[in-house]
Amino acid sequence: MANLLISGALGKMGKKVYEAAINSSLSPIAGVDIKQDFSNDNFKIYDSFNNVSEKIDVVIDFSSPKNLDNLLNFCLENNVNAVLCTTGYTESDLEKIEKASSKIAIFRSFNMSLGVNVLISAVKHVAKSLYGFDIEIIEKHHNKKVDSPSGTALMLADAVKSELPEKYYVYGREGIVGARDKNEVGIHAIRGGNIVGEHQVVFAGENETLTFTHQATDRGVFAIGAVNAAIYICGKNAGIYNMDNLIKG
Repeated sequence: MANLLISGALGKMGKKVYEAAINSSLSPIAGVDIKQDFSNDNFKIYDSFNNVSEKIDVVIDFSSPKNLDNLLNFCLENNVNAVLCTTGYTESDLEKIEKASSKIAIFRSFNMSLGVNVLISAVKHVAKSLYGFDIEIIEKHHNKKVDSPSGTALMLADAVKSELPEKYYVYGREGIVGARDKNEVGIHAIRGGNIVGEHQVVFAGENETLTFTHQATDRGVFAIGAVNAAIYICGKNAGIYNMDNLIKG
């Protein structure tokens, strides 16, 4: 079995990853988290990557972009592949990830749900088929989410733009005067309560509207996807991998 380290182990997603991993071919043996309110003989929690002593084969990260440098340094120094599930990376962060991928395998996705990634494929097809329709994206998340719009909303918008490169993004419409431009893709964020995650893509034409909706009802769906991604990249050569690679096998 491959040894797994969970970064952000004591967060809501970290705990879900642990639950998913113990029922998989991975062995979750260690975690890293700034909190220290849990540890046992089989799963040691460290406050720093520098203190990890176990032999690690793969890391799943559900922590924060602020943790990226420490995580990549650990993986590069120990030749450990990584699954990056954190959102909110800057352009500089993405450059660091790209550079690291020349030496280790990195699996990165804003959303680890199989359903969302199938939706992305569908959106590409529909955007091309319904040329001329107005396209709007609405995302809903809990009131603790720190980034807006969600990484998944941007993935969906990028899926549209990959087929219709003339499109550009408008984040809400406060202060905009005038009619909607035909090339806008409106992206709207809702934050409230404990909403796990919901995304809608609306294609609005003359006298007809087509709406795709994906709703996550439990964070476990993202944890299962992350664990499957970790299993997938164990032993893989250096490079960037994503859900397309996993879905296609």
